[in-house]
Amino acid sequence: MKKSICSILIPVVTTCLIPLTEAFSQESPLEAASIISDEVLPNYHYEYIPDFTYEEVDQRVKAMKTDMPFELNERIFSFIQYFTVRNRDYTKMVLARKEKYFHLFEKTLEKHEIPTEIEYLSIVESGLDPQIKSRVGAMGLWQFMPATGKMYGMHVNSDVDDRMDPELSTEAAAKYLKSLYRMFGDWEVAMAAYNCGPGNVRKAIRRSGGKKTFWGIYDYLPKETRSYVPQFQAFLYVLNHLEEHNFNLEEPTYPIEYEKIRFDRAFRLDRLAELTALCLDDLEELNPSIKNKTIPEANRNMEVKVPKSKALFLKENLAWIGDSLGSQPSILLASNSIPTVVPVEKAVVTTNPERISYRVKSGDVLGSIASRHGVSVTQVKEWNNLNSNLIKAGQTLYIYTGKAPITTNLAENSSNSGQKTYTVRPGDSLWIISQKHSLSVEQIKRLNNLNSNSIKPGQKLIIG
Repeated sequence: MKKSICSILIPVVTTCLIPLTEAFSQESPLEAASIISDEVLPNYHYEYIPDFTYEEVDQRVKAMKTDMPFELNERIFSFIQYFTVRNRDYTKMVLARKEKYFHLFEKTLEKHEIPTEIEYLSIVESGLDPQIKSRVGAMGLWQFMPATGKMYGMHVNSDVDDRMDPELSTEAAAKYLKSLYRMFGDWEVAMAAYNCGPGNVRKAIRRSGGKKTFWGIYDYLPKETRSYVPQFQAFLYVLNHLEEHNFNLEEPTYPIEYEKIRFDRAFRLDRLAELTALCLDDLEELNPSIKNKTIPEANRNMEVKVPKSKALFLKENLAWIGDSLGSQPSILLASNSIPTVVPVEKAVVTTNPERISYRVKSGDVLGSIASRHGVSVTQVKEWNNLNSNLIKAGQTLYIYTGKAPITTNLAENSSNSGQKTYTVRPGDSLWIISQKHSLSVEQIKRLNNLNSNSIKPGQKLIIG
Protein backbone atom coordinates (compact mmCIF):
# COMPACT_ATOMS: atom_id res chain seq x y z
CA MET A 1 0.00 0.00 0.00
CA LYS A 2 1.34 3.39 -0.94
CA LYS A 3 1.98 5.67 2.01
CA SER A 4 0.22 9.01 1.89
CA ILE A 5 1.10 12.27 3.59
CA CYS A 6 -1.67 14.29 5.17
CA SER A 7 -1.57 17.83 6.45
CA ILE A 8 -3.11 17.98 9.90
CA LEU A 9 -3.90 21.14 11.82
CA ILE A 10 -2.83 20.50 15.37
CA PRO A 11 -2.86 22.84 18.37
CA VAL A 12 0.28 23.72 20.27
CA VAL A 13 -0.18 21.79 23.52
CA THR A 14 1.56 21.53 26.86
CA THR A 15 1.73 17.93 28.04
CA CYS A 16 1.83 17.18 31.73
CA LEU A 17 5.05 15.25 32.23
CA ILE A 18 3.87 12.39 34.39
CA PRO A 19 5.34 8.90 33.97
CA LEU A 20 3.65 7.15 31.06
CA THR A 21 2.99 4.06 33.14
CA GLU A 22 0.51 6.11 35.18
CA ALA A 23 -1.29 7.55 32.16
CA PHE A 24 -2.69 4.43 30.47
CA SER A 25 -5.18 1.73 31.36
CA GLN A 26 -5.72 -1.70 29.85
CA GLU A 27 -9.11 -1.27 28.21
CA SER A 28 -8.54 1.66 25.84
CA PRO A 29 -4.99 3.00 25.58
CA LEU A 30 -5.82 5.94 23.36
CA GLU A 31 -8.84 7.01 25.39
CA ALA A 32 -7.05 6.40 28.66
CA ALA A 33 -4.16 8.48 27.38
CA SER A 34 -6.37 11.49 27.81
CA ILE A 35 -5.43 11.27 31.48
CA ILE A 36 -2.39 13.24 30.31
CA SER A 37 -3.89 16.70 30.46
CA ASP A 38 -3.63 18.91 27.37
CA GLU A 39 -3.93 22.64 27.83
CA VAL A 40 -4.86 24.05 24.43
CA LEU A 41 -3.22 27.39 23.80
CA PRO A 42 -4.52 29.98 21.33
CA ASN A 43 -1.67 29.46 18.84
CA TYR A 44 -1.83 26.86 16.06
CA HIS A 45 0.61 25.52 13.54
CA TYR A 46 0.57 23.11 10.62
CA GLU A 47 2.55 19.92 10.76
CA TYR A 48 2.74 17.18 8.18
CA ILE A 49 2.03 13.84 9.80
CA PRO A 50 2.58 10.84 7.53
CA ASP A 51 -0.28 8.35 7.38
CA PHE A 52 0.58 4.68 7.83
CA THR A 53 -1.08 1.29 8.01
CA TYR A 54 -0.65 -1.70 10.30
CA GLU A 55 0.87 -3.66 7.41
CA GLU A 56 3.52 -1.00 6.75
CA VAL A 57 4.56 -0.86 10.38
CA ASP A 58 4.61 -4.66 10.57
CA GLN A 59 7.03 -4.81 7.63
CA ARG A 60 9.33 -2.27 9.28
CA VAL A 61 9.26 -4.15 12.59
CA LYS A 62 10.17 -7.41 10.87
CA ALA A 63 13.12 -5.66 9.20
CA MET A 64 14.49 -4.38 12.53
CA LYS A 65 17.57 -6.10 13.92
CA THR A 66 17.13 -6.40 17.68
CA ASP A 67 18.58 -8.58 20.40
CA MET A 68 15.08 -9.14 21.78
CA PRO A 69 12.10 -10.74 20.02
CA PHE A 70 9.74 -8.08 18.69
CA GLU A 71 6.43 -8.92 17.02
CA LEU A 72 3.80 -6.31 16.26
CA ASN A 73 0.24 -6.67 17.54
CA GLU A 74 -2.78 -4.37 17.86
CA ARG A 75 -1.85 -3.32 21.38
CA ILE A 76 1.62 -2.13 20.35
CA PHE A 77 0.25 -0.57 17.16
CA SER A 78 -2.21 1.55 19.16
CA PHE A 79 0.66 3.03 21.15
CA ILE A 80 2.64 3.68 17.96
CA GLN A 81 -0.37 5.62 16.66
CA TYR A 82 -0.58 7.57 19.89
CA PHE A 83 3.08 8.62 20.01
CA THR A 84 3.33 9.48 16.31
CA VAL A 85 -0.02 11.27 15.89
CA ARG A 86 -1.86 12.32 19.05
CA ASN A 87 1.06 12.98 21.39
CA ARG A 88 3.92 13.91 19.10
CA ASP A 89 5.10 16.55 21.57
CA TYR A 90 5.99 13.89 24.12
CA THR A 91 7.99 12.02 21.49
CA LYS A 92 9.80 15.22 20.49
CA MET A 93 10.64 15.89 24.12
CA VAL A 94 12.25 12.49 24.73
CA LEU A 95 13.94 12.68 21.33
CA ALA A 96 15.68 15.89 22.44
CA ARG A 97 16.72 14.32 25.75
CA LYS A 98 17.94 10.96 24.48
CA GLU A 99 21.32 12.31 23.32
CA LYS A 100 22.03 13.26 26.91
CA TYR A 101 21.58 9.79 28.39
CA PHE A 102 21.61 7.04 25.77
CA HIS A 103 25.40 6.80 25.53
CA LEU A 104 25.54 6.19 29.28
CA PHE A 105 22.71 3.65 29.05
CA GLU A 106 24.35 1.73 26.20
CA LYS A 107 27.75 1.61 27.90
CA THR A 108 26.24 0.34 31.16
CA LEU A 109 23.93 -2.22 29.53
CA GLU A 110 26.75 -3.61 27.39
CA LYS A 111 28.93 -3.97 30.49
CA HIS A 112 26.24 -6.13 32.11
CA GLU A 113 25.55 -8.05 28.86
CA ILE A 114 21.99 -6.74 28.61
CA PRO A 115 20.31 -5.99 25.25
CA THR A 116 20.85 -2.29 24.54
CA GLU A 117 17.20 -1.96 23.49
CA ILE A 118 16.41 -1.90 27.22
CA GLU A 119 17.52 1.77 27.20
CA TYR A 120 14.09 2.69 25.78
CA LEU A 121 12.53 1.49 29.02
CA SER A 122 13.68 4.69 30.73
CA ILE A 123 11.48 6.69 28.35
CA VAL A 124 8.44 4.81 29.63
CA GLU A 125 9.60 5.10 33.23
CA SER A 126 10.49 8.79 33.41
CA GLY A 127 10.42 10.52 30.04
CA LEU A 128 14.21 10.82 30.56
CA ASP A 129 13.73 13.24 33.44
CA PRO A 130 16.18 12.37 36.28
CA GLN A 131 14.24 14.37 38.88
CA ILE A 132 10.69 13.20 38.19
CA LYS A 133 8.82 11.61 41.09
CA SER A 134 5.78 9.35 40.77
CA ARG A 135 2.68 9.55 42.92
CA VAL A 136 3.82 6.47 44.86
CA GLY A 137 7.32 7.80 45.56
CA ALA A 138 9.41 6.24 42.77
CA MET A 139 12.08 8.63 41.52
CA GLY A 140 14.70 9.19 38.84
CA LEU A 141 15.37 8.06 35.30
CA TRP A 142 14.63 4.46 36.30
CA GLN A 143 11.93 5.19 38.91
CA PHE A 144 13.35 3.35 41.90
CA MET A 145 11.34 3.09 45.08
CA PRO A 146 13.39 4.03 48.19
CA ALA A 147 13.72 0.46 49.49
CA THR A 148 14.83 -0.96 46.13
CA GLY A 149 17.27 1.91 45.64
CA LYS A 150 18.89 1.23 49.01
CA MET A 151 19.01 -2.48 48.21
CA TYR A 152 21.23 -1.63 45.23
CA GLY A 153 23.59 0.62 47.17
CA MET A 154 22.05 4.03 46.61
CA HIS A 155 21.82 6.63 49.37
CA VAL A 156 18.24 7.77 49.92
CA ASN A 157 17.76 10.24 52.77
CA SER A 158 16.82 13.84 53.48
CA ASP A 159 20.18 15.14 52.22
CA VAL A 160 21.15 12.87 49.31
CA ASP A 161 19.04 10.86 46.89
CA ASP A 162 21.14 8.80 44.48
CA ARG A 163 18.05 7.72 42.57
CA MET A 164 18.37 11.05 40.73
CA ASP A 165 22.00 10.36 39.77
CA PRO A 166 22.06 9.11 36.13
CA GLU A 167 25.17 6.96 36.58
CA LEU A 168 24.27 5.35 39.89
CA SER A 169 20.63 4.74 38.99
CA THR A 170 21.50 3.28 35.57
CA GLU A 171 24.02 0.93 37.17
CA ALA A 172 21.42 -0.15 39.72
CA ALA A 173 18.74 -0.60 37.04
CA ALA A 174 21.06 -2.81 34.99
CA LYS A 175 21.80 -5.02 38.00
CA TYR A 176 18.14 -5.26 38.96
CA LEU A 177 17.00 -6.09 35.42
CA LYS A 178 19.74 -8.70 35.07
CA SER A 179 18.62 -10.36 38.31
CA LEU A 180 15.00 -10.38 37.09
CA TYR A 181 16.09 -11.94 33.79
CA ARG A 182 17.90 -14.71 35.67
CA MET A 183 14.71 -15.21 37.66
CA PHE A 184 12.29 -15.46 34.71
CA GLY A 185 14.47 -16.19 31.65
CA ASP A 186 12.64 -13.70 29.41
CA TRP A 187 13.43 -9.99 28.94
CA GLU A 188 9.82 -8.93 28.41
CA VAL A 189 8.76 -10.72 31.58
CA ALA A 190 11.76 -9.21 33.39
CA MET A 191 10.58 -5.73 32.35
CA ALA A 192 7.08 -6.54 33.59
CA ALA A 193 8.57 -7.60 36.94
CA TYR A 194 10.59 -4.38 37.03
CA ASN A 195 7.30 -2.50 36.83
CA CYS A 196 5.00 -4.47 39.13
CA GLY A 197 7.41 -6.58 41.17
CA PRO A 198 8.44 -10.25 40.83
CA GLY A 199 5.67 -11.36 43.21
CA ASN A 200 2.92 -10.12 40.90
CA VAL A 201 4.61 -11.77 37.92
CA ARG A 202 4.82 -15.13 39.72
CA LYS A 203 1.14 -14.80 40.59
CA ALA A 204 0.31 -14.10 36.91
CA ILE A 205 2.32 -17.14 35.82
CA ARG A 206 0.40 -19.37 38.24
CA ARG A 207 -2.99 -17.96 37.19
CA SER A 208 -2.12 -18.43 33.50
CA GLY A 209 -1.47 -22.11 34.02
CA GLY A 210 2.31 -21.84 33.97
CA LYS A 211 2.87 -19.71 30.87
CA LYS A 212 6.17 -17.84 30.98
CA THR A 213 5.99 -15.20 28.24
CA PHE A 214 4.70 -11.66 28.62
CA TRP A 215 1.82 -12.15 26.20
CA GLY A 216 1.05 -15.52 27.78
CA ILE A 217 0.53 -13.93 31.21
CA TYR A 218 -0.73 -10.59 29.84
CA ASP A 219 -4.35 -10.97 31.01
CA TYR A 220 -3.26 -11.75 34.58
CA LEU A 221 -0.91 -8.81 35.10
CA PRO A 222 -1.86 -5.50 36.79
CA LYS A 223 -3.46 -3.02 34.37
CA GLU A 224 -0.52 -0.63 34.43
CA THR A 225 1.93 -3.40 33.59
CA ARG A 226 -0.18 -4.53 30.61
CA SER A 227 0.56 -1.14 29.03
CA TYR A 228 4.18 -1.01 30.20
CA VAL A 229 5.89 -3.39 27.79
CA PRO A 230 3.78 -2.35 24.74
CA GLN A 231 4.80 1.28 25.36
CA PHE A 232 8.44 0.20 25.49
CA GLN A 233 8.07 -1.63 22.17
CA ALA A 234 6.25 1.33 20.62
CA PHE A 235 9.15 3.66 21.46
CA LEU A 236 11.65 1.07 20.26
CA TYR A 237 9.91 1.23 16.88
CA VAL A 238 9.23 4.99 16.72
CA LEU A 239 12.72 6.18 17.65
CA ASN A 240 14.17 3.87 15.00
CA HIS A 241 11.79 5.19 12.31
CA LEU A 242 11.87 8.94 12.85
CA GLU A 243 12.03 9.90 9.19
CA GLU A 244 9.03 7.75 8.29
CA HIS A 245 6.96 9.68 10.83
CA ASN A 246 8.42 13.14 10.09
CA PHE A 247 10.30 13.61 13.35
CA ASN A 248 13.39 15.82 13.30
CA LEU A 249 16.01 16.21 16.00
CA GLU A 250 15.87 20.00 16.26
CA GLU A 251 17.31 21.03 19.64
CA PRO A 252 19.04 18.08 21.31
CA THR A 253 20.63 18.43 24.73
CA TYR A 254 24.01 16.89 25.39
CA PRO A 255 25.72 15.81 28.61
CA ILE A 256 28.25 18.09 30.28
CA GLU A 257 31.72 16.54 30.37
CA TYR A 258 32.85 16.33 33.95
CA GLU A 259 35.43 15.12 36.45
CA LYS A 260 34.88 14.12 40.06
CA ILE A 261 36.57 15.98 42.91
CA ARG A 262 36.38 15.28 46.64
CA PHE A 263 36.49 18.42 48.81
CA ASP A 264 36.25 16.51 52.11
CA ARG A 265 33.97 18.99 53.85
CA ALA A 266 30.36 20.06 54.17
CA PHE A 267 29.41 22.99 51.94
CA ARG A 268 26.78 24.49 49.68
CA LEU A 269 26.99 24.28 45.89
CA ASP A 270 26.17 27.96 45.54
CA ARG A 271 29.14 28.76 47.79
CA LEU A 272 31.43 26.70 45.54
CA ALA A 273 30.03 28.50 42.49
CA GLU A 274 30.59 31.88 44.17
CA LEU A 275 34.21 31.12 45.02
CA THR A 276 35.23 29.65 41.68
CA ALA A 277 33.01 31.41 39.12
CA LEU A 278 31.46 28.05 38.19
CA CYS A 279 27.95 28.04 36.76
CA LEU A 280 25.57 27.01 39.55
CA ASP A 281 23.11 25.55 37.02
CA ASP A 282 25.87 23.26 35.70
CA LEU A 283 26.76 22.12 39.21
CA GLU A 284 23.13 21.34 39.99
CA GLU A 285 22.67 19.49 36.70
CA LEU A 286 25.81 17.42 37.27
CA ASN A 287 24.88 16.64 40.88
CA PRO A 288 21.10 16.07 40.96
CA SER A 289 21.34 13.72 43.92
CA ILE A 290 22.49 16.56 46.20
CA LYS A 291 19.31 17.90 47.79
CA ASN A 292 18.91 21.50 48.92
CA LYS A 293 22.21 22.35 47.14
CA THR A 294 24.03 21.21 50.29
CA ILE A 295 26.59 18.51 51.03
CA PRO A 296 26.02 17.73 54.73
CA GLU A 297 28.69 16.76 57.24
CA ALA A 298 27.61 13.12 57.09
CA ASN A 299 28.43 13.04 53.35
CA ARG A 300 31.53 15.26 53.38
CA ASN A 301 33.58 12.56 51.61
CA MET A 302 31.29 12.30 48.60
CA GLU A 303 32.70 13.19 45.20
CA VAL A 304 31.30 16.25 43.44
CA LYS A 305 31.04 16.38 39.66
CA VAL A 306 32.45 19.58 38.14
CA PRO A 307 32.71 20.67 34.48
CA LYS A 308 35.84 19.15 32.94
CA SER A 309 36.93 22.54 31.63
CA LYS A 310 37.26 23.82 35.22
CA ALA A 311 38.67 20.69 36.84
CA LEU A 312 42.37 21.59 36.49
CA PHE A 313 41.92 24.96 38.18
CA LEU A 314 39.96 23.36 41.02
CA LYS A 315 42.61 20.70 41.57
CA GLU A 316 45.46 23.21 41.55
CA ASN A 317 43.67 25.42 44.08
CA LEU A 318 42.03 22.66 46.09
CA ALA A 319 43.57 23.65 49.42
CA TRP A 320 42.53 27.28 49.13
CA ILE A 321 39.05 26.38 47.89
CA GLY A 322 38.61 23.85 50.68
CA ASP A 323 39.58 26.40 53.32
CA SER A 324 37.32 29.05 51.76
CA LEU A 325 34.34 26.69 51.59
CA GLY A 326 34.52 26.29 55.33
CA SER A 327 34.74 30.02 56.05
CA GLN A 328 32.01 32.60 56.33
CA PRO A 329 30.59 33.82 53.01
CA SER A 330 32.47 36.76 51.57
CA ILE A 331 31.99 39.05 48.60
CA LEU A 332 34.11 37.48 45.90
CA LEU A 333 32.92 39.31 42.81
CA ALA A 334 33.47 43.05 42.46
CA SER A 335 30.17 44.92 42.45
CA ASN A 336 29.16 48.39 41.31
CA SER A 337 27.24 48.77 44.56
CA ILE A 338 30.54 49.24 46.38
CA PRO A 339 32.07 52.76 46.26
CA THR A 340 34.92 52.92 43.74
CA VAL A 341 37.36 54.69 46.04
CA VAL A 342 40.96 53.57 45.67
CA PRO A 343 42.17 52.80 49.18
CA VAL A 344 45.68 53.30 50.48
CA GLU A 345 46.55 49.66 51.02
CA LYS A 346 49.60 47.91 52.25
CA ALA A 347 51.28 45.73 49.64
CA VAL A 348 54.09 43.25 49.90
CA VAL A 349 56.71 43.73 47.21
CA THR A 350 59.08 40.80 46.83
CA THR A 351 62.68 41.28 45.81
CA ASN A 352 65.33 38.68 44.98
CA PRO A 353 63.67 35.23 44.80
CA GLU A 354 64.96 32.66 47.25
CA ARG A 355 65.01 28.92 46.66
CA ILE A 356 63.85 26.77 49.53
CA SER A 357 63.64 23.01 49.78
CA TYR A 358 60.54 21.24 51.04
CA ARG A 359 60.40 17.62 52.11
CA VAL A 360 57.10 15.99 51.14
CA LYS A 361 55.14 14.61 54.07
CA SER A 362 52.62 11.80 54.13
CA GLY A 363 49.26 13.10 52.87
CA ASP A 364 50.73 16.06 50.98
CA VAL A 365 49.52 16.93 47.48
CA LEU A 366 51.00 19.45 45.06
CA GLY A 367 47.98 21.73 45.39
CA SER A 368 48.31 22.11 49.16
CA ILE A 369 52.09 22.60 48.98
CA ALA A 370 51.78 25.25 46.27
CA SER A 371 49.00 27.07 48.12
CA ARG A 372 51.01 27.03 51.35
CA HIS A 373 53.91 28.82 49.64
CA GLY A 374 51.84 31.21 47.52
CA VAL A 375 52.75 29.68 44.15
CA SER A 376 50.93 27.61 41.54
CA VAL A 377 51.09 23.87 40.93
CA THR A 378 52.38 24.54 37.41
CA GLN A 379 55.32 26.50 38.83
CA VAL A 380 56.22 23.76 41.30
CA LYS A 381 56.15 21.21 38.49
CA GLU A 382 58.36 23.39 36.27
CA TRP A 383 60.90 24.06 39.03
CA ASN A 384 61.18 20.34 39.79
CA ASN A 385 60.85 18.89 36.26
CA LEU A 386 57.69 16.98 37.19
CA ASN A 387 55.59 15.50 34.38
CA SER A 388 52.60 14.74 36.60
CA ASN A 389 51.05 15.70 39.93
CA LEU A 390 52.29 12.51 41.58
CA ILE A 391 54.63 12.99 44.55
CA LYS A 392 55.70 10.71 47.38
CA ALA A 393 56.56 11.10 51.02
CA GLY A 394 60.24 11.94 51.57
CA GLN A 395 60.65 13.54 48.14
CA THR A 396 62.43 16.94 48.11
CA LEU A 397 60.83 19.79 46.18
CA TYR A 398 62.46 23.14 45.38
CA ILE A 399 60.28 26.23 45.62
CA TYR A 400 61.15 29.83 44.81
CA THR A 401 59.69 32.43 47.15
CA GLY A 402 60.19 36.15 47.79
CA LYS A 403 62.97 37.33 50.10
CA ALA A 404 62.98 40.26 52.54
CA PRO A 405 59.40 41.49 52.07
CA ILE A 406 59.15 45.28 51.97
CA THR A 407 55.95 46.90 53.18
CA THR A 408 54.95 49.91 51.13
CA ASN A 409 51.92 52.00 50.34
CA LEU A 410 50.25 50.85 47.14
CA ALA A 411 48.77 54.24 46.30
CA GLU A 412 52.15 55.97 46.64
CA ASN A 413 54.29 53.54 44.64
CA SER A 414 52.09 51.89 42.04
CA SER A 415 52.74 54.63 39.49
CA ASN A 416 56.52 54.94 39.70
CA SER A 417 57.82 51.68 41.13
CA GLY A 418 57.84 49.86 37.82
CA GLN A 419 55.40 47.27 39.12
CA LYS A 420 52.66 45.92 36.90
CA THR A 421 49.22 46.80 38.26
CA TYR A 422 45.65 45.96 37.34
CA THR A 423 42.55 48.04 38.02
CA VAL A 424 39.61 45.93 39.15
CA ARG A 425 36.55 46.09 36.91
CA PRO A 426 32.90 45.35 37.74
CA GLY A 427 32.35 41.57 37.70
CA ASP A 428 36.00 40.72 38.37
CA SER A 429 37.03 38.14 40.94
CA LEU A 430 40.47 37.18 42.19
CA TRP A 431 40.20 33.93 40.26
CA ILE A 432 39.27 35.69 36.99
CA ILE A 433 42.19 38.11 37.43
CA SER A 434 44.57 35.26 38.29
CA GLN A 435 43.63 33.41 35.11
CA LYS A 436 44.17 36.53 32.97
CA HIS A 437 47.68 37.05 34.31
CA SER A 438 48.88 33.46 34.86
CA LEU A 439 49.02 33.80 38.63
CA SER A 440 47.45 31.92 41.49
CA VAL A 441 44.89 33.52 43.78
CA GLU A 442 47.29 33.16 46.70
CA GLN A 443 50.04 34.99 44.80
CA ILE A 444 47.77 37.98 44.17
CA LYS A 445 46.71 38.01 47.81
CA ARG A 446 50.33 37.87 48.97
CA LEU A 447 51.47 40.60 46.57
CA ASN A 448 48.71 42.88 47.79
CA ASN A 449 48.61 41.90 51.46
CA LEU A 450 44.97 40.79 51.16
CA ASN A 451 43.43 38.90 54.05
CA SER A 452 40.25 37.95 52.18
CA ASN A 453 38.96 37.48 48.65
CA SER A 454 36.98 40.74 48.68
CA ILE A 455 37.80 43.21 45.91
CA LYS A 456 35.94 46.15 44.43
CA PRO A 457 35.85 48.11 41.16
CA GLY A 458 38.56 50.73 40.89
CA GLN A 459 40.88 48.96 43.29
CA LYS A 460 44.46 48.61 42.00
CA LEU A 461 46.20 45.27 42.41
CA ILE A 462 49.88 44.46 41.95
CA ILE A 463 50.16 41.58 39.50
CA GLY A 464 53.89 41.54 38.78
